[in-house]
Amino acid sequence: MTTLALYSNKGGVGKTTAAVNLAYLAAQSGYTTLLCDLDPQAAATFYFRVKPKLKADARGLVGVRKELERSIKASDYTGLDILPADFSHRNLDITFDRSKRSRQRLGSALKRLRREYDLIVLDCPPTINILAENIFNASDHLLVPVIPTTLSVRTFEQLLSFLAENKHDLKQVSAFFSMVDRRKNLHKQVMSEMYEQFSNVMQNPIPTLSQIELMGVYREPVSAFSPRSAAARAYKALWSELKEKKMFS
Repeated sequence: MTTLALYSNKGGVGKTTAAVNLAYLAAQSGYTTLLCDLDPQAAATFYFRVKPKLKADARGLVGVRKELERSIKASDYTGLDILPADFSHRNLDITFDRSKRSRQRLGSALKRLRREYDLIVLDCPPTINILAENIFNASDHLLVPVIPTTLSVRTFEQLLSFLAENKHDLKQVSAFFSMVDRRKNLHKQVMSEMYEQFSNVMQNPIPTLSQIELMGVYREPVSAFSPRSAAARAYKALWSELKEKKMFS
């Protein structure tokens, strides 16, 4: 089992849309996949038309195995399940903090699922707290969306510094460009500079396109409702690059 976290300590950078589309493409590629929605806004849950009905304090992630399994919902797509979120996830860091081995709780919960899934995709909220530390400890890979702007790059650099200071393996961290507008000179300049500065930036960016915004209308991955669109091709290219880098066992 491999755990891939779509994470950034900056909001509004395209984490959820990437998590939804990559999880879908993984399932379509034959990986038995679980999308774990950790964000209290529950956007990934919404995209897959799931009604969570979770217990208080997200007990599926901190309780016994049966509670976790009861929280998992099937999606409309073969091979893809959802561990949904609701607004109680706003207290998930507090719930973990009150538990023993507080920074390992998420990893312990997900290990119970290793026989059921080839891949777990985490859609993560934009914060650095004890929940984020759980995400870092539970994940085999962090995939970080970066808008090609100065502040977004700065946030990525801050994340790398935090991970290095806390002795996480930076080889397990990759960035990809998100919400790219190649008509903007700044975007082209920042992308060029990042490719020179960092060796862990994916080569296939995700452009800013109306098809991605329409996910909220259709409540489906782009590759499901518009498989021939430029947006679908972009996510497929990113997914192919992830597989080529042998990120999944």
